[in-house]
Amino acid sequence: MHTLDDLKAGRLAGVTRLNLQCGLEHFPKEIFDLADSLEILNLTGNRLSELPEDLGRLHKLEVLFCSDNRFTQLPESIGHCPALEVLGFKSNRIEQVSPAALPRRLRALILTDNCISALPEALGDCPDLQKLMLAGNRLRELPQSLARCHKLELLRIAANHLQALPDWLLQLPRLAWLAYAGNPLPAPYCAPEDAGHCPRIDWQHISLAHVLGQGASGVIYQANWQQQDAAVAVKLFKGQMTSDGSPLNEMRACIAAGDHPQLVRLAGRIDNHPEQLPALVMQLIEPSWFNLAGPPSLQACTRDTYASERRLSLSAVKRVAAAIASVSEHLHRRGITHGDLYAHNILANEQGQCLLGDFGAASFHAADGGPTAAALQRIEVLAFGVLLGELLACCEDDCSSLRALQRRCVQPEVLLRPAFEQISQQLQKIATP
Repeated sequence: MHTLDDLKAGRLAGVTRLNLQCGLEHFPKEIFDLADSLEILNLTGNRLSELPEDLGRLHKLEVLFCSDNRFTQLPESIGHCPALEVLGFKSNRIEQVSPAALPRRLRALILTDNCISALPEALGDCPDLQKLMLAGNRLRELPQSLARCHKLELLRIAANHLQALPDWLLQLPRLAWLAYAGNPLPAPYCAPEDAGHCPRIDWQHISLAHVLGQGASGVIYQANWQQQDAAVAVKLFKGQMTSDGSPLNEMRACIAAGDHPQLVRLAGRIDNHPEQLPALVMQLIEPSWFNLAGPPSLQACTRDTYASERRLSLSAVKRVAAAIASVSEHLHRRGITHGDLYAHNILANEQGQCLLGDFGAASFHAADGGPTAAALQRIEVLAFGVLLGELLACCEDDCSSLRALQRRCVQPEVLLRPAFEQISQQLQKIATP
């Protein structure tokens, strides 16, 4: 984090990235002194409500983050920045988005947790748009023009006021990660209040130990449970909106997912938390297990980042692919799409055993085999195809059969992609000598 004193004293000359979080109420004019070098500007966590009209002077600026401020509209001066590609205004008070505020080169737009009821049709004039984060707004419909955004790969529209999913949305050729839970959609597409049988565990029977990790939706602790000798994991969900949607929807999806060898086993949900926080008790994973990849970077946008030393044997790739196809088939039969089928949400060990986690982007659909359900499922098949391609890129050996399957999964015609049942059958044949 940089300081305003250093900026004003000229000690930041030539920096490409500037992070200022110091209660700013006005945009420091000294930022313009960095116009010939500045590429990433992070003003998150201040008290800003406007940006200067001549913001376009920052002609090298590629990334602008202004989350957790006081903006009520997306400043039109943003549209004057010629190199801007990534724009983040999460958790403001934005009600209006002007067409003039949208940079032509936009790749990622993050407007989560605002008060937006409509988006301009000009959004469809951003041909490079890959990532669109709109959860936690007041949208009643999406701009028809988004049908032209053929590069759109990740879309978060959970917790809005949408009453239908438009047909064109289900035909986008590169859409792979979709979250729409928490909208007033027809019953099969809403998280049920009673998502399935789940034992109740009284908070008094739980003793928290240390934090294992935390994410946007909650904190995971190692804990002791009076009912068993072995330690467990407890996830306490936060109440606020996440980039994917509502933590309550995530909890319902975890419960509705049921049992599968590639899912973290759920022991029960907690009652009587002193702060009434929703919480789940789950099996504790061995610390030797690791995430297959890291989440997408600014440069990768929608693609996971893999450690350069990460190498996988062909047998391990086959085991992971078969396991994820199997658990995805299980979820689809239950009317659930995971919505975030990524390597960074897969825990694995060195033997190729794996578990799929993080249901923050999960959504429900009718398990009736109809065309809408089929399209939603095939969108997730594209995510699997991307994952399989990444695993093959880390593989020590090649496999023509796996590559042929991967190409079928990523083809642009949504309904021509195989279902997970077919994928699992094909992977069984590939695994058979």
